[in-house]
Amino acid sequence: MGQGAFILGCEGTALTAPEAAFFAQADPWGFILFSRNVSDPEQLRRLTGALREAVGREAPVLIDQEGGRVQRLRAPHWREFLPPMEQCERARDPARAMWLRGRLLAEDLHGAGIDVNCVPGLDVARAETHPFLRNRCFSEDAETVARMGRALVEGLADGGVAPVMKHLPGHGRGTLDSHRALPRVSASRADLETDFAPFRALRDLSMGMSAHIVMEALDPDRPATQSPEAIRVIREEIGFDGLLMTDDISMEALAGSVADRGTAALAAGCDLVLHCNGDLREMETIAALGEMDAAAQARADRAADSRPGYRPVDIAALEAEFRHLLG
Repeated sequence: MGQGAFILGCEGTALTAPEAAFFAQADPWGFILFSRNVSDPEQLRRLTGALREAVGREAPVLIDQEGGRVQRLRAPHWREFLPPMEQCERARDPARAMWLRGRLLAEDLHGAGIDVNCVPGLDVARAETHPFLRNRCFSEDAETVARMGRALVEGLADGGVAPVMKHLPGHGRGTLDSHRALPRVSASRADLETDFAPFRALRDLSMGMSAHIVMEALDPDRPATQSPEAIRVIREEIGFDGLLMTDDISMEALAGSVADRGTAALAAGCDLVLHCNGDLREMETIAALGEMDAAAQARADRAADSRPGYRPVDIAALEAEFRHLLG
């Protein structure tokens, strides 16, 4: 039996009996957590344990812990971080500081039972990038984006946390917030190579997330998440052969019911549908999408097996170095 072709959330800080029963039957590949699911470290460890117990295996537990505005674990229990772009601009040694950021992020996540972080964001920023995304990017320079992304990934790995690169094949040219509307990009196919470059440089990663954005040079009618041509570019031209999940299928960039959105994404070539809001009725419709096909399941198994082990380190020394590099 294959696992469900979806990643799901839950509503609150503790798993309810109906949620546990549903997850046991639906068998999602993994789970994703948000601020609504977090109060303190002990509670969070109980919740991640309960999610895994519901499906009877060490299912991946994901979170968006980028730092800056997108940070689900916050003070006083967890570390606070600058937005990625601000850190890159401030740090004396940006690559070393980004490695340290990854290792410290992983320390917080690993201690809570979270083993997948939805970073690095490899979108190349531009002057027109919508504010919802711009300072979440590393840089306006594609080579710098790739270098910072690699440093962050290596820091996470040393702390036992796997990455998910996003948003394939590139969201930096978007001038709308895809949580609320569908961005469209009219750049030429040649110009889009700049957007693809960081993803190509990190194509060896085991997991990636699609972009809810129309690149007219690839497909004028469908967002990348639901575009067979955009997925072909991700697979064949960027060369990413890892597990490809959608961005949150509930975002208003997409049209139709969540089930219709998920069906279109899987038909286009995404491996997993990511559903984030924890609404049980919606999740039941997502579960009706069924299991991953054999190719997707193989990628999912590789991704799960590639989750790195935790390496103990002198965290106080790393924190002191991090503070020094940021002045």
